[in-house]
Amino acid sequence: MLFRFIGLIVGLLVAAAFISVASGRSVATLGIVTNVQPAPGANTDWSSVGGALNNQRYSTLNQINPKNVRHLKGVWLTHLGSGLGSKYSQEAAPVVKDGILYITTGADDVFALDAATGHKKWMYHAHLSDDITSACCGWDNRGVALADNKLFLGRIDGKVVALDRATGRELWKTKIVEWHDGYAITAAPTYYDGTVYIGASGGENAARGRLTALDATTGKARWHFFTVPAPNQPGAETWPRDSKAYLHGGGTVWNHPAIDPELKLIYFATGNASPNFNGAVRPGANLYTSSILALRFDGTLAWYYQEVHHDIWDFDASSPVVLFDARVNGEMRKGIAEAGKTGWVYMLDRTNGKPLLAIPERAVPQNANQHTASTQPYPTGDATVPQCTEPVKNFPGSPCIFTPFWHQQVLLSPSFEGGTVYSPMAYSPQTNYFYAPGSYWPFVLMEKSLPYKPGDINDDLAPVPEPLGAKLGGTITAIDASTNKIAWQVKTKYLLGESSGTLATAGGLVFTGQPDGNLIAYNANDGTKLWQWQTGAGVDAPATTYAVNGQQYVAVAAGGNSVTGSHNGDAVWAFKLTNGPAIAQAKVPPGPPTVIGFREDLDPVVKTATVQIQDFSYLTNPGNRDAPSTRNTVKVGTKVTWINLGDQPHTATSDTGAFDTGSILHGHKGTVVFRRPGVYRYHCTPHPWMTGEVVVTSS
Repeated sequence: MLFRFIGLIVGLLVAAAFISVASGRSVATLGIVTNVQPAPGANTDWSSVGGALNNQRYSTLNQINPKNVRHLKGVWLTHLGSGLGSKYSQEAAPVVKDGILYITTGADDVFALDAATGHKKWMYHAHLSDDITSACCGWDNRGVALADNKLFLGRIDGKVVALDRATGRELWKTKIVEWHDGYAITAAPTYYDGTVYIGASGGENAARGRLTALDATTGKARWHFFTVPAPNQPGAETWPRDSKAYLHGGGTVWNHPAIDPELKLIYFATGNASPNFNGAVRPGANLYTSSILALRFDGTLAWYYQEVHHDIWDFDASSPVVLFDARVNGEMRKGIAEAGKTGWVYMLDRTNGKPLLAIPERAVPQNANQHTASTQPYPTGDATVPQCTEPVKNFPGSPCIFTPFWHQQVLLSPSFEGGTVYSPMAYSPQTNYFYAPGSYWPFVLMEKSLPYKPGDINDDLAPVPEPLGAKLGGTITAIDASTNKIAWQVKTKYLLGESSGTLATAGGLVFTGQPDGNLIAYNANDGTKLWQWQTGAGVDAPATTYAVNGQQYVAVAAGGNSVTGSHNGDAVWAFKLTNGPAIAQAKVPPGPPTVIGFREDLDPVVKTATVQIQDFSYLTNPGNRDAPSTRNTVKVGTKVTWINLGDQPHTATSDTGAFDTGSILHGHKGTVVFRRPGVYRYHCTPHPWMTGEVVVTSS
């Protein structure tokens, strides 16, 4: 907690020692002497969501450091008035150039703010239709790319837009994918040398992955690289012959590429194969899914490395790749790293795609129905999360990573919720550490087979009981880039693998947000928590840092995440070291879940026949903010009604197959009459982390 009281003596020292920032000399900020001018050569902007083309999320600014970070204060707070509602997530990293901060919301709206004051310069409203349902897990946008006078934005409707950076006026708009076919764009673009590079998501909707290059001046497509090869192309032999599986084979691109101008290569990671969990219909390794790829500037493949062969666990590589140079085995190497859902950090030579440290192939358990791969890569080093599941009620044993499943229930963690999902990982050349966010979220997997329909949620998981009461958790892990071993680790009760990610600075700090609303600063060397600030909503977006008029700022958006259940909001906060007035910390918001489903010993059973559906939860007592419940009780013969107030389609599907409302669209209802006493647990088929319970009594 930030200090609450500064003694009289310190106050007198401040009054005596304060010197104007404009003078360019040292200033005593609350008794701590700092250099108000950036270090020579320091980059005062944060001109891309990854900080630079290498995606290191590292800043050379060092004004804020372990000695003075406890005096960091909120100096401006701007409410955007966009992205409010349960279907929206705020996952965008602020981008800063020439004193202007650019931020997007889950509604694909863009705001330009004065980076020193937070005052709005202009705003762009996307005005998207609420009918768009191709986003699997709510609406979100991860930020923009900048050129000299342009700003580029990907939208959830499959379009890429160029705006005038000074005014927000739309310059061009290009559709690169069709949302009706299951595609969405949630990633930030990457801009380099007149070209905009961007991918599209939708693997869970049986889409075919691609990276698209657009002319930055006109918006015309220069090329598309498809991550699932067509017949007779290299890699096609890893898919069924004489099949059209490649047209909906997944491998979508969830995040922004990195670029090495010297090697003239573009790097990105790909999503899982589709269908997500049914390997029976796609025997083979399924290239180039769940992989790291390098393309030449003409869009041709330079090399690839597959993290997971024939992925049946939804272990897509969705966190941005990071380029780095480090000494490995006594030799300086050009590296690339990606933090995977498996819990490992995959480190390769970015010149050729070969492992920097050994990644042996090891035999894994087999299932003939799933056509499982005989081996999987096991990186040398440490995993950032446990790779075997803790036993929970009704799920004995501790199955480990790569355990297959078919028509039997298997409780696994890491699951398709990580490890590291889309949260970005930072790298500090100062410490030679990666700072990897991770989640521990066990899921029950059991296969069912359904025919493919274009644009539909790829629903190939059978109804299964959730491991109610199983603990959730997260980690921030410092990984030594020379050994891939843990240097230090912080554990939390919150999911961090699809949260804020990390930001590293030359001041020796690592900043990260948490779903409970706190922005936290750790010592980059040993993981000691040095500072935190309550923002009032889930901090599930990456922080950035920049300097204006000689002062270093840290900025972050606090808007929550619809999947992890953190509190929704619309705020952008900025912090700096200051003697002047500060904005008070916000009220602590309702906390996100820390266990799966509900706690039988804590969550109330509400007498009601109506269940409200929101994105992404069931509520039986929506008016009770302090003790929300997903459980209700009725008498035999009662008709229970589920009303969908969310924008996404949802179901209420029995874990045992006893009932299924079918898909309930926004504003519609689903009903079930319960004719026998019992306890009926259910979930949402396309969003299986949503769970509820109906208790039916005889009287």
